[in-house]
Amino acid sequence: MGTPDFAVPSLERIAAHEAFEVPLVITQPDRPKGRGKKLAPPPVKQAAEKLGIEVVQPSDINAWDMEENLNSLEPDFFVVAAFGQILSEAILSIPKIFPINIHASLLPKYRGASPIQASILNMDRETGITTMVMEKGLDSGGMLMQDSIPISNEDTAQTMHDRLALLGADLIVDTLLRTAEGEMHPVPQDHTQATFARLLTKEDGRINWEKPSRQIKAHINAMTPWPGAFSFLNGQRMKIFKIHVTDQKSVHAPGTVFLCDEQGIHVSTTDNTILILELMGASGKRLTADAYLKGNKIEKECMFYLIDE
Repeated sequence: MGTPDFAVPSLERIAAHEAFEVPLVITQPDRPKGRGKKLAPPPVKQAAEKLGIEVVQPSDINAWDMEENLNSLEPDFFVVAAFGQILSEAILSIPKIFPINIHASLLPKYRGASPIQASILNMDRETGITTMVMEKGLDSGGMLMQDSIPISNEDTAQTMHDRLALLGADLIVDTLLRTAEGEMHPVPQDHTQATFARLLTKEDGRINWEKPSRQIKAHINAMTPWPGAFSFLNGQRMKIFKIHVTDQKSVHAPGTVFLCDEQGIHVSTTDNTILILELMGASGKRLTADAYLKGNKIEKECMFYLIDE
């Protein structure tokens, strides 16, 4: 069970392994996408069809006919990765061994919908994948296996997503093999150490220039590609994708553009200055700062604002 790109490597790895049979893939219904709002299949559906695996797309996984269908398969495991629906206890009880979730954090840290963004936003030096037994609570079940990878200062939510998707594919194969052999048993989480990463909204992308420079960089990295970090300059909404924190101390008010040159757009914060390297203005195109400045003029000592002023 899975829906977005994150789940595709795990599906492909499991389907390719001789020890496993995947009789059914369950994913979300097709959704309108793009400016034309045409119905588009989720990535997992596309991957499953290429593999020749039957796909179902229930609007409600817990409907009685789905429960009946799943029971008839007599599965040993369910594997769930970013599916997007909550499974009832009746559904969770169907597998002979376990329903297993692939979660993109080192549980009990960052339970919830946005663990990758949370790890970057909080400037963690590492994150990882946890395979866990699913239960009624939110990401609170017993842990089977974990593996970690470092987070660099330049990693975004997109780069970490891609690396964690591959790590998850490796880990779930190992988890299934070892659990089936009786080598792995769920380890209870320390619920007192649990933290939560709520679902992000577009408003979470808003940049607060009153924050220290490294927190601003972490925020931009965490919000890339979605919802996208943004601010307002001269009444225009600007998305900012990439910055560099300099060693130069700020002498202007936070959010002030004090210089534009071949290096980029220089902006003050509460401590060090930053260089904006990649951004998007009214054109809707992601540009380097140099390319943007060739077609747009920014007056010296203009200011970025939290809201459109």
